[in-house]
Amino acid sequence: MNMVLALQKEDIDVAALIAGSRTNKDGAQVVFIGCVRDDGDMDALEIEAFVPVAEKDLADIAAEAMELFHLNSVDIIHRYGRLALGETIVVILVGAAHRGEGYEGSRYIIEKLKEKVPIWKQELSGNARGEWVH
Repeated sequence: MNMVLALQKEDIDVAALIAGSRTNKDGAQVVFIGCVRDDGDMDALEIEAFVPVAEKDLADIAAEAMELFHLNSVDIIHRYGRLALGETIVVILVGAAHRGEGYEGSRYIIEKLKEKVPIWKQELSGNARGEWVH
């Protein structure tokens, strides 16, 4: 199984990730894409991560999800650095025999990622910086 778990500054090639992940055992591939949204006062988002710990946490979350939801594959790529409105922050790609398992596994992964992984976000607006949030 080819699993991609990464933190990176570069944009994410979602089409390549999907093509490289699909197997004949997959009846479903579920893709979650989290983007920088305009909350009204924000120009960009600064994302920081404690990469060594975050990479281990991503691997742990992927393994948990695979076991709990009988997934064939899990890919998680999260970006860090300065991201403009509309840019991709995170992509989670789950391969499963059935769509229900795929959806449940994907939801589990994003919730655990937000709860556990050391990644912080700060809203940027002109010269002002908002609070760092986990």
